[in-house]
Amino acid sequence: MTHARPFFRRQSGFTIMELMIAVAIMGVLFGIALPSYKDYVRRGTLPEGLSALSDYKIKMEQYYQDNRNYGSSDACANAAPAPDWASFAPANKKFFSYECALSDGGQGYAITATGASGSAAAGHVYVQTHKGQRTTQFKGESVTRECWLMKGDEC
Repeated sequence: MTHARPFFRRQSGFTIMELMIAVAIMGVLFGIALPSYKDYVRRGTLPEGLSALSDYKIKMEQYYQDNRNYGSSDACANAAPAPDWASFAPANKKFFSYECALSDGGQGYAITATGASGSAAAGHVYVQTHKGQRTTQFKGESVTRECWLMKGDEC
């Protein structure tokens, strides 16, 4: 006896509705994960600037101990015989550019690390002064705290 084959075979695979549900779920997951990942990458670029500011502050304070001023020029980079800014500036400055300005006749300074355009640190500005004041600017706001901010508005 022979068995008759059914005329219609059941198709294997996914229906369009199942595919649409899977795409919607993936869209929601990417919508949540992508901003978190971008923030993670942004925060990963910040230590370059913060460590450079701390290092240069130490060099400026060492120079002050020897000379009782921070230099005699308007720009720390050109302050002779102040620390050589060109030799200090990190060789791997991928994410920040650095500036230093003297004030009060060489009795004060402000060092600035500005996020390089096109990098994850773009829009970030960190400032260190001779008085120990630290100013953070990111996400369009400027906040002065005793620490540099990396996320949110709390230290």
